[in-house]
Amino acid sequence: MKKPSSKIREEIARLQEQLKQAETREAERIGRLALKAGLGEIEIEERALVAALEELAARFRKGSGRAATPASALVAPGAAQGPSGEV
Repeated sequence: MKKPSSKIREEIARLQEQLKQAETREAERIGRLALKAGLGEIEIEERALVAALEELAARFRKGSGRAATPASALVAPGAAQGPSGEV
């Protein structure tokens, strides 16, 4: 037997609320980690930061980011280097 449209709408509303809650939890988690990593103190355009985070996400999706990687390897070349070229 098919569900009536009112039941489907109720289910959609419930799922949308669950999605909203899950996205909020994920955003809070990522935000805490970003602050812990010092991203809150960096002056950077939002588009540049989004692009860098997309690259990082792609690296982890491929599995290459799962290996133990020194934190300095996560810094873009020249991004946090001093005058002597050291990180």
